[in-house]
Amino acid sequence: MVGRVISSTIARELGVPENHVQAAIDLLDEGNTVPFIARYRKEKTGGLDDSQLRELDQRLSYLRELEDRKNTILAAIDEQGKLTDDLKALIVGCETKARLEDLYLPYKKRRKTKADTAREAGLEPLADLLIERGGSATFTAETAAGEAEAFICEGFAEPKAVVDGARAIIIDRLATDADLVGGLRDDFFAKGSLTSSVVEGKQQEGQRFSDYFDYSEPFTSMPSHRILAVLRGESEGVLTVTLSGGDDEMFVSGIANHTGWTMEPGSWLRDAATRGWRTKLGVSAGLDARMKLKDVAEDEALKVFATNLRDVLLAAPAGQRATLGIDPGYRNGCKCAVIGKTGTVLDTVIVYPHQPQNRFDDAVKVLSSLAATHRVELIAVGNGTASRESVQLAGKVADLLAAAGGEKPVVVTVSESGASVYSASKLAAEEFPDMDVSLRGAVSIARRLQDPLAELVKIDPKSIGVGQYQHDVNQTNLATTLDAVVEDAVNAVGVDLNTASAALLGRVAGISATLAGNIVAHRDSNGAFTSRKGLLDVQRLGPKAFEQCAGFLRINGGDNPLDRSAVHPEAYPVVEKIVAATGLTIDRLIGNSPVLAKLKPEDFADDTFGVPTVTDIIAELDKPGRDPRPEFVTATFKEGVEKISDLHPGMILEGTVTNVAAFGAFVDVGVHQDGLVHISAMKKGFVDDPHSVVKSGDIVKVKVMDVDVDRKRISLSLRLDDDPEETGSGKPRGNRDKQSTSGRRGNRGNSGEPRGNQRGSKTRAPKGSMADALRQAGFGK
Repeated sequence: MVGRVISSTIARELGVPENHVQAAIDLLDEGNTVPFIARYRKEKTGGLDDSQLRELDQRLSYLRELEDRKNTILAAIDEQGKLTDDLKALIVGCETKARLEDLYLPYKKRRKTKADTAREAGLEPLADLLIERGGSATFTAETAAGEAEAFICEGFAEPKAVVDGARAIIIDRLATDADLVGGLRDDFFAKGSLTSSVVEGKQQEGQRFSDYFDYSEPFTSMPSHRILAVLRGESEGVLTVTLSGGDDEMFVSGIANHTGWTMEPGSWLRDAATRGWRTKLGVSAGLDARMKLKDVAEDEALKVFATNLRDVLLAAPAGQRATLGIDPGYRNGCKCAVIGKTGTVLDTVIVYPHQPQNRFDDAVKVLSSLAATHRVELIAVGNGTASRESVQLAGKVADLLAAAGGEKPVVVTVSESGASVYSASKLAAEEFPDMDVSLRGAVSIARRLQDPLAELVKIDPKSIGVGQYQHDVNQTNLATTLDAVVEDAVNAVGVDLNTASAALLGRVAGISATLAGNIVAHRDSNGAFTSRKGLLDVQRLGPKAFEQCAGFLRINGGDNPLDRSAVHPEAYPVVEKIVAATGLTIDRLIGNSPVLAKLKPEDFADDTFGVPTVTDIIAELDKPGRDPRPEFVTATFKEGVEKISDLHPGMILEGTVTNVAAFGAFVDVGVHQDGLVHISAMKKGFVDDPHSVVKSGDIVKVKVMDVDVDRKRISLSLRLDDDPEETGSGKPRGNRDKQSTSGRRGNRGNSGEPRGNQRGSKTRAPKGSMADALRQAGFGK
């Protein structure tokens, strides 16, 4: 029965049939992975995709935890002999953990309170009397003290102490009324606001939080990046943060409406209810609002991080081409590595073309010789310190090779985020035990151009540099979310069983890190796999693991042509039916679009393999092992634009999107400092989500709208007809007080600017959406 309630709840939330949800739950419980279910069990789940299955799995865990907690609470209340049918029905019907805990409040074991002591002393009747009569305007503190005379006892020797005890009982009743607590909590969040101010003496130290030195905004309008920024400022001791629900009288009236108590202005009971709100109910509502704000902000930040990571992992691969990787640097030189077509390290060298050595010509000669020797087709330059100068170096090398009659290598700037993390990792040490740590970064840069996915899986996703306030969110949730993204990306592309590293194999559905190591060891000892069935010879890789992973592993040039496709071995009999029907061999059938286009999936479907699976099989036969990633293209940086001071408003440049946040997108235009395209400058009209316009890795054309050289801030627009005069001075700026603002047309109210408390409490007009957004990203500190 419980399982049915859970499946129906999830089905309602996802908007899909309950039988499909239940089928997915059963498959997950049987130990199947999300990629396997999404790809190979479409008949059972109605085609639920990866994201839907991930959400389903997450909600399943929450609702099962909720059910377990319900059982624990029911048993605890029943043990006290206080479980009524009505209370049981309320608990069983709870849909959230917060509501469940509200219902449990009166029965929860707790330290002895003043209210408990007053009850034991027999003051409950006085509390009832004060509730009945204390709401009259004529019922004052003196009147209450008079009523208390009859209840004086041990521990409560004076009328004032007796009245205080009765009031504690009344406040305790309010604080343990589940419906009241829940209603006030919802009202507090719906009508409340967050206010922040700078801690005295922290103005200079906390400049990056200056937008929040005198700031107020309703809870319901605060975007995630502002919530996280304010909370970060508070945790660093720069900001004082206050959460307010508004006028206390509004909530006291809410208490009166809920309880039905008469509480006239100036009455003793109204004063007691006010004290209860300020000391208990309001404090609890404030803590809950803070938690809710953080949860909402974390959820949004995780979504942004996950989307960006997916885009980076599924970026276009340059392919199997000899590549020269350059990890730029000044004093310590440029670390260089030549990588063969299959990722093998062919040669390494360190050159010193830049200051202070300035041995540019020597570096050109050395790298030109290396590139010519190994027939380099690509030069990957890291985008860190000395990047633009190193791009010039690479360009000179490419020109020399072309002048000598060779093919001119393509020079590409590559994000080096996480390269240093990989270089010093245990994995890198195992892969290159005899290579200097500094050179491993150049290897990683070259390989991530050849195949971003295969290389980036070796790095902790948190180090890839596509997150927003990643250190402020729950690290367990972050790791779970990002691991799921990596798993889905790897399985969407597929993995070459005979060339993949253990790190990449370990991300394939059904393959643990131990099994990945066993596969590599088996491959090293026995040679390349010639058939997917050979996986069953790998130590500890049993039938279940084989079922989960086989369809995502590819074997090129193996015994069976189907082993290089995404057709699962369990479905090979379906292909045999198609072969028999067409009269063609598998080799002649694969890639034969005219024949495959005429096939009807329903002709080959049966009770085991339905139309969705057969449709996928036919599509896979048409283009076996197709890569879902886009074609490889590169941005061309403008000649003569090498540093931020070379930029001028009105310039139109080509660049690469490096990161997408809730407030806009950052674009590398080749000047060491990414520029920001604010959400308000992405396109004409309202933009709800920047990811709907661009994604990490996109090549875009942008117009420079404003430049602040000293603060290293660049305002860009994707709307090439925007007028820079509307947003800036038209000239590069030095250190001026005025801050940049981007694209004020469209998207009003969605700019990422602090909007202030609309009910009239203190506000601070923002100095500009661009400035605000840049500060959130950590620029211009």
